[in-house]
Amino acid sequence: MTDVNEKAATREELEAMVAEADTGGRKTTGFNKNFIFGVALAWALFQLWYASPLPYLFNVGVVNDGQARIVHLAFAFLLVFTTFPAFKASSRAHIPIGDWILALLSVGATLYLLVFYDAIAQRPGLPTTLDIVVALIGILSLLEAARRAVGPALAAIASIMVLYIFAGPWLPGLLAHKGASLSRVASQMWLTSEGIFGVALGVSTSVVYLFVLFGSLLERAGAGNYFIQMAFAMLGTYRGGPAKAGVVASGLTGMISGSSIANTVTTGTFTIPLMKRVGYSAVKAGAIESAAGVNGQLMPPVMGAAAFLIAEYVGITYSEVVKHAFLPAFLTYGALFYIVDIEAAKLHMRGLPRASTAPIHHSLLRALMTICGIIVLSGIVYYGIGWTKIVFGEAATWVLSVLLIAAYVFLIRHKAKRADLPVDDLTKAIVKVPDFYSTANTGLHYLLPVVVLIWCLMVEELSPGLSAFWGTALLIFIMLTQRPLIAFFRNEHQYVARLRDGVDDLIASFQGASRNMTSVGIATATAGIIVGTVSLTGIGLVMTEIVEAVSGGNLIIMLLLTAVICLILGMGMPTTASYVVVATLMAPVLVELAAQNDLAVPLVAVHMFVFYFGLMADVTPPVGLAAYAAAAISGADPVKTGVQAFRYEIRTALLPFIFIFNTQLLLIDVGSWFELAMVIVLSGIAMGCFVAATQGWLLTRSRWYESALLLLVCFTLFRPGFWLDQIAEPFLARPASDMVKTAGELPQGATLRFRVKSQTRAGDEVEKVVRLTLRDGATGVDRLRSAGLNVMSLGDRTQIGSVRFGSQATKYGLAGGDEITAVLVAADRPNRYWFALPGLAVLAGIVLLQRRRQQPQLATAR
Repeated sequence: MTDVNEKAATREELEAMVAEADTGGRKTTGFNKNFIFGVALAWALFQLWYASPLPYLFNVGVVNDGQARIVHLAFAFLLVFTTFPAFKASSRAHIPIGDWILALLSVGATLYLLVFYDAIAQRPGLPTTLDIVVALIGILSLLEAARRAVGPALAAIASIMVLYIFAGPWLPGLLAHKGASLSRVASQMWLTSEGIFGVALGVSTSVVYLFVLFGSLLERAGAGNYFIQMAFAMLGTYRGGPAKAGVVASGLTGMISGSSIANTVTTGTFTIPLMKRVGYSAVKAGAIESAAGVNGQLMPPVMGAAAFLIAEYVGITYSEVVKHAFLPAFLTYGALFYIVDIEAAKLHMRGLPRASTAPIHHSLLRALMTICGIIVLSGIVYYGIGWTKIVFGEAATWVLSVLLIAAYVFLIRHKAKRADLPVDDLTKAIVKVPDFYSTANTGLHYLLPVVVLIWCLMVEELSPGLSAFWGTALLIFIMLTQRPLIAFFRNEHQYVARLRDGVDDLIASFQGASRNMTSVGIATATAGIIVGTVSLTGIGLVMTEIVEAVSGGNLIIMLLLTAVICLILGMGMPTTASYVVVATLMAPVLVELAAQNDLAVPLVAVHMFVFYFGLMADVTPPVGLAAYAAAAISGADPVKTGVQAFRYEIRTALLPFIFIFNTQLLLIDVGSWFELAMVIVLSGIAMGCFVAATQGWLLTRSRWYESALLLLVCFTLFRPGFWLDQIAEPFLARPASDMVKTAGELPQGATLRFRVKSQTRAGDEVEKVVRLTLRDGATGVDRLRSAGLNVMSLGDRTQIGSVRFGSQATKYGLAGGDEITAVLVAADRPNRYWFALPGLAVLAGIVLLQRRRQQPQLATAR
């Protein structure tokens, strides 16, 4: 039960906490307030214009990627120095003159690049004295901006990186390098796209802002409250219902908020008090919500900003990232759901009563009809769109727009017949669980922009930025029209007032998106300093050698060490910045060391590995920001909340280790529908076994040997191939001369594995295993070229002739002159899933044992 001395934060205190972390803590008035508002609004309008097809349609205001990144960072600079105070003791009511000076200097240094854009491009690597001075101002301003907006961790890491560049010649041993001149550093970091204005800031400019704006509009329109109420209506009647609702709601609102803290606070203000009311302790209530809030960024189809960075760094489409991330995200949320149920079972909880008095079979029938209707509608939409393209040609877009608007008007009319969902004092208003069917009908129109977004991303495969633009455009239309239309269908005749409310909400959404993007823009720009340092100094090689030396060449220890480094680097940083840092420093380390240990790991698996552990830093004590936010709501101790949340997050930590060795979990190299079904089913059971083992509870409290057996079953079901590998080798070696022939024989989209002798940056010769995905091409030569590889034979040796820049082959560190020593083909051996049968038999035995102990306990409880 909860402690009577616990003191929960007020709504105002929670809003201040989110503001301090994400949007800046200043609350100004007068000119300062209007200035901040104007800058935020201008930023939103610029990003909409840049993302839209209008500049190219009218040939007016066309901005290239480099120029857009400069403007993006200039807006972020203006907002960071006017909204984020320098210190905790600094005034929140006005902007000091020093901050105005910093804002002008930083914006001036940024816009200098825009004004002299062509001149700087014509003198690459030859900066003038003024260029160097401007670059120094820009870099120092960025470090201070990062300290304010992101926290001291990222600013400190970036500062150390800059110092490392200059200190290289005087450092000992491995750390030593030749260093770089001030002119070289200025060019690398500020004047080119190799540092601050690199890939990370580019993704922030072209993709992340639009998705943050999409989420801000969706939240302001009422979708956040709708998703929370839906989750509660669906699950509130089950034991631990509020906690289960919190898990599902966090998964749904994860597509709205790219911030772990904001996601935790958004759903936690509703679910944490309800969890405490039904019997969860304040610590466990906060831990459940913070764990669910952090994992919201793992949930497809609209993942956090880091997902777009993964697509950029790995060189695959966003839809492929979603495909690879789907099963692990499903498993981690399903496991948290199971943890919540276990905690409820331990406390003998029961669900809340339902407000609806309809018989259960009526509710089930209506739910079944709704599900069938959604499936039928989805089929009509999917195949109907293809049909309209054939019939109407270029006019199909207009036809579909009309149909979309008709569906929207119909759903608004449907909503107008029902009462609005409660918004204020939700925990006091709900004493019974609302009817799911009635709740669902109040906000179905919110799903239309999400459908448009997903369709553009996954089916049309438009760019993420353009997809977000079309989803945002529909959301803007909904925000402006939903209130007047509802008033019309309710005969309220207050159309102008309702339209004004919609305009106010729209402008507030624009402002909110820009304020939320301030820290993201600064974080991605600062992460560019780390990227620039890695390419300038070769520190990536140092990291590789350090990890290899400490681990003694043991791959499991390497993975554990990498995970710990990711947790440490991710502390106190937002997810986007955390991912860029760990992906830049640690992802190449994992790829190289795994390859040298005969483990050909897909790039996306490595990047997801470091992403998962960087994300876990948000709940890891002593810095876990999401845990602090949840503790502020529950009134519990934040460190205890963080420790408990980390215990819950162990399930998430398991998955990266599994999919590094078992890529089928990422839906890679899945050969058939049967294998896909086995992967999904066995992975779900395995995760359940892991949760049961770590929580000490399956059907009842487990004994130590049952927990040990559950861990063994978990490992066997996740990696049934491990036991088969002990009996028969998974791959056979063919001569290197067969490489082109083997590439031609493999199905399109299959994986080619081969051994290659290569050199590290230090000049050491290593032999490693590389895997390439063969997508396009009718012949083996064409397929290898599509992967970026050109192979040639020299007598009895097969060598890599050339490697295309930016290709798969480049990302695996291959280079011209590397010798291919063997091609690896799958061995003909028994199906690995036969080894799942003993694991399932052991699990069945544990279930029987616990059922025998459970029955007397249930009889006593009754």
